Amino acid sequence: MRTLWKGAISFGLVNIPIKMYSATERKQISFNQLHAACKTPVQYRKFCPACQTEVSPDEIVRGYEYEKGRYVILRDEDFELLPGENTKTIDILDFVDLSEIDPVYYDKTYYLEPNPGGEKAYALLKTAMQDTGKIAIARVMIRSKSALACIRVLGELLSIETMYFPDEIRSAEVLTTQIKSPELHPNEISMAKSLIENLSSHFQPDKYTDEYRAKLMEVIQAKITGEEVAIPAAPETAKVIDLMEALKASLEATEKKEAKTPAKKGKKKKIG
Repeated sequence: MRTLWKGAISFGLVNIPIKMYSATERKQISFNQLHAACKTPVQYRKFCPACQTEVSPDEIVRGYEYEKGRYVILRDEDFELLPGENTKTIDILDFVDLSEIDPVYYDKTYYLEPNPGGEKAYALLKTAMQDTGKIAIARVMIRSKSALACIRVLGELLSIETMYFPDEIRSAEVLTTQIKSPELHPNEISMAKSLIENLSSHFQPDKYTDEYRAKLMEVIQAKITGEEVAIPAAPETAKVIDLMEALKASLEATEKKEAKTPAKKGKKKKIG
């Protein structure tokens, strides 16, 4: 696994040298865009329409559009003046309960591994967080981007999740003010709760797969070998207009599914 970032966790007056690794990767299938006539990959060039010329990387500067069509130019030295621009420290700000953080704040997860010499301080922080049940809120600079983050124990390692700042979370108030609260019958609520109970389980990540990606890969492999691609017909679903009918049908379907599931080992059915 390639090291993404090296730095230290600042924990009070304690510095814990760490290495950071990306914990996730996108598995979507990517495509090149080709010229249909000759199947050659299309090139993308940076072109200035005013000068009618192709622009090389050393001729490009960063501009912030403060008014339509008007820019202020920022150069490398301008960024060097910013606080934390060159810092390699994850600064812990607070310790909180994980349940207090809404998942909407989470962005991307990374693993943190101790650098040589930091093993004891790393283990101390991990153990203290486990014993107190707390996670740490921190500030970090990754690839010239400042981020809020939370550090938590994940298995045998510490992990860090970058987070959105509060002003980056869009308010749902515009949407919620348009929703009128309809009157719900007690039977509807009861049946909906029963349906949730029937579908309740423990989170087992291995049971969820990207069916679309697997099917797309089948189509690609079939085209490589020149086979015909068989596309199964979409299953017909009955239109249920009445909410109570939909709930009843859903409950019946989940109850049948439960009946087909084999009993767990170690439990004997009572007879009589």
